[in-house]
Amino acid sequence: MRFLVAAALGASLLLQGVGAALAADEPDLIFKKSTVWKFLTPDHKLATYAIDDPIVDGVSCHFTVPEKGGVSGWLGVAEEVSDVSLACRQVGPVTIKENFEQGEEMFRQRRSFMFKKMRIVRGCDAKRNVLVYLVYSDKLIEGSPKNSTSTVPLMPWGDQQPPKCGDFVQD
Repeated sequence: MRFLVAAALGASLLLQGVGAALAADEPDLIFKKSTVWKFLTPDHKLATYAIDDPIVDGVSCHFTVPEKGGVSGWLGVAEEVSDVSLACRQVGPVTIKENFEQGEEMFRQRRSFMFKKMRIVRGCDAKRNVLVYLVYSDKLIEGSPKNSTSTVPLMPWGDQQPPKCGDFVQD
């Protein structure tokens, strides 16, 4: 029994160390809200994060994901559910720094110990000059149809005119 407790504690510390090493790539945590109380282990929570589009200055996305508590959440081995909400907005003058493909990945986050990932992808509605962001989860064997979409109409900011997103979409 002591061996199992020591192994679980060691695995938890190892995963926390790996998580700290990857923290530079993580989005900004805005806040967490407990949804289910758990006795002696972390509660289930909803966590809201912010991320800036790495190739589109002036656009930020906020997303909320459930985070499992309990023993599996505490050890970092819980498979998180695919429910994610997404809202993206223009937060300053927009500058598109490079060309991109329709549906190109903007952000990815691991949602289970090995196989599940949450992805935010970007596209352009050239007719309306609107950036379109889609969040979804995928799994090695089977993905999830659960998704959320957010749009960002490119608007003037002060006296600066916005770029035409269609000029940056690769054919």
